[in-house]
Amino acid sequence: MYLTVLYVALGGALGAACRYLTGLGVVRLFGHGDFPLAIITVNVIGSFIMGVFAVTAAHKGLTHLSPFVMTGMLGGFTTFSAFSLETANMIERGAMGQAALYIVLSVGLSVGGLFLGLMAARGVFA
Repeated sequence: MYLTVLYVALGGALGAACRYLTGLGVVRLFGHGDFPLAIITVNVIGSFIMGVFAVTAAHKGLTHLSPFVMTGMLGGFTTFSAFSLETANMIERGAMGQAALYIVLSVGLSVGGLFLGLMAARGVFA
């Protein structure tokens, strides 16, 4: 139990560092704007990786790594609490259309990213 908690904590630290670095990269590429592109980027990438890992772990007998990878790394990497804050900020600014677009894109693209990851990994193991 304690070792599993340690794996989750280590994965979370690594995932959070990767989220920070990815966010920096997105801002450097596209600049700061009113639309939280960095956050949506990590959510879509994280969802894709979650799909790939879920299939890979099942096919390769690696489900014991799920606490480290899925709960820790990907939990630390994706940012749905930040998503909620960005959405609330847009609504409070009166940018209702932008908030609605952000919600639809974040959820739709993240779920789409997960399915693409599932399909990509299933194609490898088919």
